[in-house]
Amino acid sequence: MWRLIILLAAAALLPQAGCKRKVHPRATATDESFGELATMVHTADPKAEPQLLRGFYPVEGAAWRWTKQKFAVSLRTPMNAGAAGAKLEMRFAVPDPVIKNLKSVTLAVSVNGQPLPSQRFDKAGEAVYEAAVPAALLKVPAVTVDFALDKALPAGTVDARELGIVVASIGFAAQ
Repeated sequence: MWRLIILLAAAALLPQAGCKRKVHPRATATDESFGELATMVHTADPKAEPQLLRGFYPVEGAAWRWTKQKFAVSLRTPMNAGAAGAKLEMRFAVPDPVIKNLKSVTLAVSVNGQPLPSQRFDKAGEAVYEAAVPAALLKVPAVTVDFALDKALPAGTVDARELGIVVASIGFAAQ
């Protein structure tokens, strides 16, 4: 009898002592997830990882990430942006090897599939992409921002990876 009681007590404790999985938040299109999204992501921040949807390489230099030719992020829409609009801002660098090999890159941007103005970069160094995002595109709790470079360094040119630009942050800034 005691053996059965000890066995049942041990079985009741197993779920508490069992393995605990680490849960990683993901940016998904459900109402409860929008509170987890940020309006501005710093690519080196581990908390930003779920919002970096595609086209980003791991963090380098504890400050930034290389991108592929196409990359995307998910951003929470700022308060009142559905009425006033917002300004999208990306801080990045166009590295020397990109300009030396490609001469220039043109960045195309879209918010939920709607294009914003593109911009051409023909000098190496730090850069900022800024564009006004119309209020009509920001009437939803979160948006997907897609970026596409007209060209990127092919894998094997200067690295084993396809390389685009080096991004530090992407998000909505005060307008």
